[in-house]
Amino acid sequence: PAYYRLNQAFNINNVKEPENLVAVAEHLIGHPNIASKRWVTDQYDSMIGTSTMTTNRPSDAAVVAVKETDKAIVITVDCNSRYVYADPQKGTAIAVAEAARNITCAGGEPVAITNCLNFGNPYKPEVYWQFVGAIKGMSEACRKFETPVTGGNVSFYNQSSDEGPVFPTPTIGMLGVMDDLSNFMTLDFKKPGDIIYLIGESVNDIASSQYLASYHKILTAPAPFFDLESEYAMQQVVKQLIKHKVIQSAHDVSDGGLYITLVESALPNDFGFEIETDESIRKDAFLFGEAQGRVVVSVSPDDNERFIEMMATSEVDFSLLGSVTNGFLNIDEEPFGHITDIKMVYNNVLHEILGA
Repeated sequence: PAYYRLNQAFNINNVKEPENLVAVAEHLIGHPNIASKRWVTDQYDSMIGTSTMTTNRPSDAAVVAVKETDKAIVITVDCNSRYVYADPQKGTAIAVAEAARNITCAGGEPVAITNCLNFGNPYKPEVYWQFVGAIKGMSEACRKFETPVTGGNVSFYNQSSDEGPVFPTPTIGMLGVMDDLSNFMTLDFKKPGDIIYLIGESVNDIASSQYLASYHKILTAPAPFFDLESEYAMQQVVKQLIKHKVIQSAHDVSDGGLYITLVESALPNDFGFEIETDESIRKDAFLFGEAQGRVVVSVSPDDNERFIEMMATSEVDFSLLGSVTNGFLNIDEEPFGHITDIKMVYNNVLHEILGA
């Protein structure tokens, strides 16, 4: 389709980098797509059956203990429809890969998916093209992660006469298994002084990011950087780091980019962070780009040598970001605020929109 060709023509160099990146950070923290969804989730009782392990221990996926065993099931739902609209095949492969990444970061092993495929009128060639691309992308990623599609549903004709079809939204629900509850991994930083690393490759990419869409208001862009082989290799390394008890936390980089990932890891225990960016990459891309295949981990200084040894033998890219602090956020020695103020905004965005 014509819009797809336009998306592929996107060039990051045509987007001016903002002088004030603190303002960008504040914009993203206050965006309903990124801010806390507790207005919804707090209305449900997660303690029913007392098997949910992630009520007070935030993790990238829901972990539900299987009683009278040392096992758990791990569950997540993922899809970024902006990516799928930008590139249906790659966007849907990303949805599967992100689901697997969430299961992996929680300490589980991905085993199967179900899906809920939402599209417009299939008699319109553009919509049917999106649907076919989504199936191809899902198939490609599921084969790589060995997660068969056990079922699902297709919903067509999701559109209105005045606004056209919805963004193609092939939602992926993934099931994982945790064979040993001691492998349960959370996303929160544990103590000041822990060392923060990025696992995976930093890329000069802002395509289809929340930052590009809502701050620059540019929707004509391809899907973000994604390499299925690199993604798979990175996830295998994270599994080993968790299994050998080398890391304190693991949280994947997704909506909002690296900055939002760091904030989400800092929020639960009111910590901050001090990091340095990569001079070879545009600062806005480094902080707010949504290139796939990346996970932020924190490592206790006592385990730092073991971590570096394991990463060095893995051939997966990793880089030192900085360290956990007591509450202030500093990037390249520039203050980005205090976690208490950020928490106030992040936790109450939906309350203000939808009412207390």
